[in-house]
Amino acid sequence: MSTKKGQKRLKNIPVLHDEVKERHQIVVTPTAWNNMKSKASKEGLSISELIETLARNHCT
Repeated sequence: MSTKKGQKRLKNIPVLHDEVKERHQIVVTPTAWNNMKSKASKEGLSISELIETLARNHCT
């Protein structure tokens, strides 16, 4: 997911969701991190967006 080509993102203005993201920290094994990197790459997402998508779709 990305903004339209040429569209500049503005700080504190939500683009993909209805709220601004906050910085958080997670601790995972190297295997889990590599699996997330691989999955995110295949889906055309950042790891942050992969986690966001998983949490929004599977943790409600």
